[in-house]
Amino acid sequence: MPDVLWPIFQQNRHLLRDLPALGAAAIQHCLKAKYGVNVLVIAVQHTFGRHLTFNSHLHMLVSAAGLQESECRWIARLDFDKRELMRLWRYAVIAYLLAALKARVLTSDLRAERIKAVLTMQYHCRWYIHVDKFTSKWHFLQYAGRYVRRPPIAQHRFETITDREVQFWTKDLRLKRLVLTRYSLEDFVATLADHVLDHYRHAIRYFGLQSPASKHRTSAALFAILDQRKRHRPSRLSWANSIWKCFRVDPLIDSGGRPMRWVNRLNPVRS
Repeated sequence: MPDVLWPIFQQNRHLLRDLPALGAAAIQHCLKAKYGVNVLVIAVQHTFGRHLTFNSHLHMLVSAAGLQESECRWIARLDFDKRELMRLWRYAVIAYLLAALKARVLTSDLRAERIKAVLTMQYHCRWYIHVDKFTSKWHFLQYAGRYVRRPPIAQHRFETITDREVQFWTKDLRLKRLVLTRYSLEDFVATLADHVLDHYRHAIRYFGLQSPASKHRTSAALFAILDQRKRHRPSRLSWANSIWKCFRVDPLIDSGGRPMRWVNRLNPVRS
């Protein structure tokens, strides 16, 4: 979405929770009207850019085929009308913000008339959306794994952390090189806090055939149509085994090389 709308969502964090549903509805409506199918949709919501600026956007993972429930038929090779999808997404976001403004649940430093003027102007602008296809399952896992659990900033980007300042490297697309970004400690913490999810909010949302409401209803039929067997859910790795598998570091070994074990919990003590 355009950058002029980012401050609105930054000041109204409660409006962020509906963006994944709006994006999924736009995709589903586009494919439903063209093919009459229901697809699997995974929405990953992000609020940060390269410089930790507030940049609200969505990463939508959509199946390349869909289920035509009226004829119980699996339709392969779905194509997106990028222009139509952009129009649906643009209309959904602007209509949502106008409804929030009318219901007086949207606050801003701008006056209501100014917000309406901005939204009306953006409705006639071209929004940028990117549509790409995965070449393999490994390509999908690389992309999904990068964005699903991606922190706002990677640890290797930090250059210096002192009592007064935080310095980290960012990629400047205009200069086409790495630049050193500086924040005071207070500004860095405040900026980073903007990207922390609110309580009981999920970074990953499921819609369409993947939604919890329809998954139990269509899952068996979907596997039967595709002539596949449903695999058992693998057991979840413990946190220590996950760290060892990814980083080859055992977090239960102390600095002296001795294994640590749980003893008890200490209650906080006032200093």
